[in-house]
Amino acid sequence: MAPDQRNTSKPAFAHARAQGRGQHGDGGRKPARQRGDELPPGEGWIWGRHAVLAALANPRRVPLSLHVTRNSAKELDDAARARIAPQTEDPAQISARLPDTAVHQGFALKAKALEAEPVQAVLDPTHGLLVVLDQITDPHNVGAIFRSAAAFGARAIIMQDRKSPPIFGTVCKSAVGCAEKVGHVEVTNIADTLKSFREEGRYVIGLAGEAETSLADAVQTGADTMGRTTGLVLVLGSEDKGLRPRVADHCDVLARIPMGPKAESLNVSNAAAVALYEASKHDPRINPGS
Repeated sequence: MAPDQRNTSKPAFAHARAQGRGQHGDGGRKPARQRGDELPPGEGWIWGRHAVLAALANPRRVPLSLHVTRNSAKELDDAARARIAPQTEDPAQISARLPDTAVHQGFALKAKALEAEPVQAVLDPTHGLLVVLDQITDPHNVGAIFRSAAAFGARAIIMQDRKSPPIFGTVCKSAVGCAEKVGHVEVTNIADTLKSFREEGRYVIGLAGEAETSLADAVQTGADTMGRTTGLVLVLGSEDKGLRPRVADHCDVLARIPMGPKAESLNVSNAAAVALYEASKHDPRINPGS
């Protein structure tokens, strides 16, 4: 990395912070969650139509109990019913099982956590585009990044094991089912993981608002001799502080998303979508003519 790029840790979205959230999408207060319904480690709730149906269609997700309204039960196909028998309840009963902010749309699934893939499964550059989240903790943002990763063909999302939100609840609802379709890897040390990626021949791009290199130029540089970008790694920092210095130091290059003067920043999930789209321009699965 060029010396003037080191320790440039402002996010490409210029210190974008997690966006404020409203209380409820349906405008009504929900019953408080029953405290007797606390779950043991490794289990959690998934709610929302798309999130629950995707979880039931995912053979890697182990369902424990399924709670649906009478109308929602009509949307369960034979494969979903074969995995677990639904319990029909009224909306208030389902709401009482969930956090106050949950908007369940008549679907709630108690399930086991998805198993993380080992980092060795995604080391090789031919294994596909990766997204690394450096201390991104807002579950809405993480869910939205899973959705963009699925849309633009990312192989997996790399998350820190101690700092990341669990792949349940708000993450799954915000991902609109895509948390079940993109693999995830949990690591202890992000910087050391980036070092391993580079040693295997991957090209690591960190998003930073004050970087001199544009994202498009960085992606073009990281493409292989045939123009493919499957070996790229896109690294995004936290909503308030951006990339940590040691993480930035382990990127091949820091890149910025060019922006006009009317907007100072992008939310981190928006920045991820832009970066993934830029990388997907060179992916023949997304753009067959590339």
